[in-house]
Order: sequence, then structure tokens, then C-alpha cells
Amino acid sequence: MDHVIVFATLGLALVFFSWGIIRHDFVALICLFLLVILGIIPPGEAFSGFGHPAVITVAAVLIISRALQNSGLIDMIAQWVSRVNEDFLVQIFILTFLVGIASAFMNNVGALAIMMPVAIHLARKSGHPPSHILMPIAFASLLGGMTTMIGTPPNIIIATFRGDELGTPFGLFAFTPVGSGIAVAGILFVAVIGWRLVPMRTGQTTADNLFHIDDYITEVRVLSDSKIKGMPIGEINSLTEEEIRPLGLVRRKLRIHAPDPSETLKTNDIMIIEADTKELESFVAKAGVKLVGGKKFRKDAVGSKDILIAEAVVMADSPLIGETAASLNMRSRYGINLLAVAQREKQVRMRIDKIRFRAGDVLLLQGRAHNIHDAITTMRCLPLAERDLKIGLPRKTLTALGIFGVAILSVVLGVLPVHIAFPIAAVILVLSNILPLRDMYTSIDWPVIVLLGAMIPVGGALETSGGAGLIASFVLSNGDGLPVWVTIGIVLVVTMFLSDVINNAATVVLMAPIGISIAQGMNASIDPFLMAIAVGGSCAFLTPIGHQSNTLVMGPGGYKFGDYWRMGLPLELLIVVMGIPLILFFWPA
Repeated sequence: MDHVIVFATLGLALVFFSWGIIRHDFVALICLFLLVILGIIPPGEAFSGFGHPAVITVAAVLIISRALQNSGLIDMIAQWVSRVNEDFLVQIFILTFLVGIASAFMNNVGALAIMMPVAIHLARKSGHPPSHILMPIAFASLLGGMTTMIGTPPNIIIATFRGDELGTPFGLFAFTPVGSGIAVAGILFVAVIGWRLVPMRTGQTTADNLFHIDDYITEVRVLSDSKIKGMPIGEINSLTEEEIRPLGLVRRKLRIHAPDPSETLKTNDIMIIEADTKELESFVAKAGVKLVGGKKFRKDAVGSKDILIAEAVVMADSPLIGETAASLNMRSRYGINLLAVAQREKQVRMRIDKIRFRAGDVLLLQGRAHNIHDAITTMRCLPLAERDLKIGLPRKTLTALGIFGVAILSVVLGVLPVHIAFPIAAVILVLSNILPLRDMYTSIDWPVIVLLGAMIPVGGALETSGGAGLIASFVLSNGDGLPVWVTIGIVLVVTMFLSDVINNAATVVLMAPIGISIAQGMNASIDPFLMAIAVGGSCAFLTPIGHQSNTLVMGPGGYKFGDYWRMGLPLELLIVVMGIPLILFFWPA
């Protein structure tokens, strides 16, 4: 009877995970509480998952990833890549390989977010739409993550499952032989062929109404000494030599839609304009106008060097969705100013504070240095890049790399287990002032931590209730006589499918007990089955909801839900064809 309750609870979880109406961490908590109330999980073990080595390791890796970003290492790489003047194919090669390598040692979403502005710049420079390059680098971040144990949470979870079963977890580079072969083949595919399968979702001219990441709708006020005062709206570009597109005019609280080009600008007029970040910055300086959104925080903020401008993408679970800047009262609630908004597939024709936020919107925000990153995290947005990238001092870069290198070496040599070595490295990075203390906690993706902490006992219940054994028996009885490689292939494909519709960490927590039971039923080694689950857990290539990297590029790339399978399906087929022989070669059954 217990296994029936567990199956029903997991079925409910799959529905809500796929539906997306409730955030994945809350779905996991609901399942946990249901199983506790129904007596499947003892109350004393309900929160045991939060002390699991996998959860601690994931949190530490996220902290270290933020520290590496703060050290200036990634910014230096990004600036070097931005100077590439080769053809588009070479640019995709460089970007996908760099993102893949970075994702092997740091949070893949963080690596992707830093490289996105560079990728968009290179795409525009070569005359290609951003949609041709953003999905390839998103997929490269997933491929790179599967090459090391710390590259992605599924690998960390699988390593601890092996440790619980055999007494010895997978090592830091145990995933490398299989993962690197798949990653190299996958990155070559997306860089040479895959991007050609992605629909062109953004145009090359400003007349195209589709999304451009750096086209913002913003408002500027004409001052008494502005150079454009007394000038017809249609002539402002001749003065500034910038491509500013006037969309509307507000005069004495009267909104003028599509003003006549001959309309003369007056003091205190508010122009609603469309421009990219560089054009906007230049226009404000040359025309002597003032950003309406950029109001003073306090008098002492005037001229302060602590004010930053940052870009952030509204994520799918953000509390901003459906709200406006006015309804949220953003300035008083979050301590930041909304300077501009960019929305995909839609030209905005209203005041900024009236725009309803959607997932994928890109916001241009202004705030104090000590507050803006916390505010972005609280709003469940993902920072893309600050206006002025600050290259870290070489000393900080070398120090961060040294601390990280010592942690890796201690794990490889067996001096410390990974769930001890990496938290120690995280603490040292904070004490070294490479990562401010306030950023230590904001760098952790808490919904993922809660998801893992709640799902680990649920996954354990699947095994202790006999549910995993029943699934294994069903597979073995219906596949009687099938060779091991076919069974491993089935496990791999099923894991791939689940990771496309639910969180990949939750996927491997559920699949690991099943894979272990199948292997034991076949009197085979559990290693190839666990490795297949680890690979499948990183293969969320068919939908934008399977992984945060896919969600992150959906807005800036202007993608539709059905665009992902066009490149993702052949990529997953390639991984199945390559992955099974690689797994069995390095991890014989």
C-alpha cells in the first residue's frame, strides 16, 4: 500500500512540475509533507535531505561560482571574446567551447549569463540575429556541465547515490571520460549544424517588431538647457547622430500618441523613446536630457560612485510577472529605479511604470552598489551584465583561482571529500574579500536547495516503499532477454524525457533508485546505470522549461516554446548514439 501512495504523490508532482503553475520547490515541499502526514516518511527524517552532502555541495559550488565572477576572471574572458573579428562560424565555436569549459567548473547559468551580452554583440556585428547564437551557447552550458561532478547538480546527486550504495562516491572527474566525449560532439554539432536549424526570430533592421535585447523603451525629460529644446522631434537624430526612435510625448500630463515629427519640444516635455544602451547613453549626454526613471535616491546620492546600472532578465518564477513598476512601488520596496524595459515580440507604447512585466523581459535598473544585486535576486531576476564591467585585479583573479585549485586538488587526492573541501573554499573566498559576505547567501539559488532538500527524502521513500523495486521488476520482466546496453539506453531516454519537463535535480533523485534496482535485478554494476541517469539529467534540450539556461535565452532570443526541439531533438539522438557505447566502455556492466 505504501508504494501506491508514493506513486500517486509522484504522479501529482510530475503534473505540477510540468504544468508550472506552482514553483518547483513548493511542489517538492508539498510532496514531502504529504508523505510525512500519510506516514510514509518518519517525521524525524522529514528534513534530513537538507543536511545531505549533495545539498551542501550544490550550495558551495554556487558560492564559488559567484566568487569566480567577482574575481574578474570571467569578465576578462568576455572582453577578449568581444574583440573577435572572425566569421560567424568561428565566433560560435569560440563562444560555445568557452561556455562549455566554464560550465564544467562553475554554475552553468552564471557562465551563460555573463557571455550572453558578448554573444549578442558578436551576432549583430556579423549580421546574424541573436536567436542563431543564444540557443547554441545555452545548450553548450548544459553539455559542459556534464563533464565534472561539480558542473551540474545532477552529477553531484548521482555521486552521493553511489557513495550511499557502494561506500565510495564518484570522484570529481569520474564523469569526465563520458561527459567530455559527449560535450565535444554536442558542441561541434550545435556550432556547425544546430544553429542553422533554429528559426530566425529577430530581424536585422529596426523596422522589425521582434525582440532585441538591447532595444529599450525609456523616457527622457527635456530640461531648460537641453540642446533639443525648441527642436522638432523629427530632427533630434541629426543633432546627436544617434538612432533614437520617438514613440510618444507627454506634455503637462497629456499623453500624445505618435507625435508629429514637426512637433517642437518644450521644457519639461517627456519623450518616450526606443534606443539601445549605447545610443541611449550617448543621446542623454549630447542632448542634455534627463532619464525620468533615474531620480535621486537621496541628496547624498548625487555624484556618488556607488550607483550602478545593471541589466536583468525576468525569470519565470519572478514575483514581478503580471505587475507594473507602479503597482510594485519598486523604488521604495526594492530601493532601485527602473530606467527602461525591453520586451520580446512586442513594441511597447505606454509609460514605463504602466508596463506589465512578463517572463523574459529585460530590465535596465539603477541602484546602489550594495543593494542592486540583492534586489535583483529578491525579484527573482537574473543579472546579465553591469553597464561598466569592472575587471578584477590580477591579484584577486589569481587568489580565487588558487583557492579553487587547492579545493579541487584536495578532492582529487582524497584529502577531503567534496562536501567538505568546497564549503571550506567558499568560506576562504569570503574571508579573502573576493566575495562580499552579503553576496554569499544571495549567490545561492535557494529554490534549488529547497527542491533538493525536499526531494531527497521523497526519493528515499520511493526505494523504502518498494516502489523502485516494482518499477525495476516491470522493466526486467518486459525486457527479459534484452542486452544490457538496450536497458541502459531505455534508462537514458526516460531520464532525458523527464528532464525536459521537470527540474533535472528532481529527475535524477527519482531515477537513481530505479536505475540501481534495475542494475541489481540484472546482477550488473550500478555504475553504467547511474552514469546514464547523470547524462540524461543534463539533456533538457527539448523545451524552455527543463533548465534555467533554456529559460534565460527564451526572451532575449525571441524564441517560441516549439523552437527548442528543432535543434534539441537531433542533439539528444546524437547523445544517445554516442553516450551508450562511451558509458559501457568506461564503466562496464
